Amino acid sequence: MERRKFTREFKVEAVKLVRERGVTVAQAARDLDVHGTVLRRWVLESAVDASQAFPGQGQLKPDQLEIECLRREVTKLKAERDIRKKSRGLLREGVAVTCGFIVKHRGHWPTAWLCEALGVSRGGFYAWLTRPRSQRARRDEVLGAKIRTSFLQSDRTYGSRRVWHDLLAEGEGCGLHRIERLMRQQALRARPRRRRMPVDAGPPSPGVVPPNALNRQFDAPAPNRKWVADFTYLWTAEGWRYIAAVLDLFSQRVVGWSMQATMTAQLVTDAVVMAIWRRGKPEAVLHHSDRGSQGGFNRSTQHL
Repeated sequence: MERRKFTREFKVEAVKLVRERGVTVAQAARDLDVHGTVLRRWVLESAVDASQAFPGQGQLKPDQLEIECLRREVTKLKAERDIRKKSRGLLREGVAVTCGFIVKHRGHWPTAWLCEALGVSRGGFYAWLTRPRSQRARRDEVLGAKIRTSFLQSDRTYGSRRVWHDLLAEGEGCGLHRIERLMRQQALRARPRRRRMPVDAGPPSPGVVPPNALNRQFDAPAPNRKWVADFTYLWTAEGWRYIAAVLDLFSQRVVGWSMQATMTAQLVTDAVVMAIWRRGKPEAVLHHSDRGSQGGFNRSTQHL
C-alpha cells in the first residue's frame, strides 16, 4: 500500500482547524481522513516553530542546515528550561506526580522533551500510562476530594491539622502527613483569618450608679462574704466564645461560671445563679462587678 503524502498547505490548514477554530484533534482527523496521531504530531511541530514546520522534501544548504539545527536546539533548551521551572519540586513527589505532570502538559511540549527534562524514560512513562491505578492512588483521590471540601468550607482558613480533624470526625482513617502531602499537591494553603476584637454595642446600664462598696478591699474574713464577677472572650476553633465567672475573694476560687457564643446579660446572670446554687444560697454577700452593659449589676450591690 502506497504511503499517503500531504502538502505543506494541507498540513497548515489542518493545524489551523485545531488551534484557531477550536475543533478537537479526533474530530478534525475524522473530517480530514487523517490518523489522529499524525495530526497531533503536526500540531506539536507547528507549536515548536510555525515558520519552519513542514519543510517538505527540499534539501537545505550546509549553512542553512546548521542554522536550522541551532534553531531547533535553542527551542529545545528553552522548552527544557520552562519545563523545569514549571515542574519545580515535582521530583520529590514521586513517579505518579511526575508522570501526571507529563500527561497534563504533553499537549504543549513534546512527550520526549518532557520525559528528558524530568528524568523519566519514555518507555517507563507509557508503561505507567497503561498501568491500572493502584488502590492507594484511588484512595488518595477520594481523600483529596474530601480535603478540598473541608478546606473550602472553612473559607480557606484551615491548615492540614484542622482538615485532618475534620476527616477523622467523618470516620476517615488517615495520617496527618498524608493530608499534608495531598494538600500540597492541590496547592491548598491556608490564609490567616483576621480576628477582629468583639465590639460591645450594648447601651450603658440604666439607673443610678451605686457606690463602690468594695473600694478595693479584696480581703474577705470568711467564705461567701465578697464575690467579684467579670467576663472575657477567647478565640476557639468555632469562633469567639464569651466566658463569665464569679470569684470568692476568701478562697480565690471560681464559684460560678457560664459560656456562650454571644455577649448578653444572660451570660452574667447564669454565672451568678450558679454561684448562689453551689454555695447554698448565702444570706448576705457583697457582689462586685463592672459597669458593662451585660453586667446586670452596677458597681457593688448587696444580696440578702
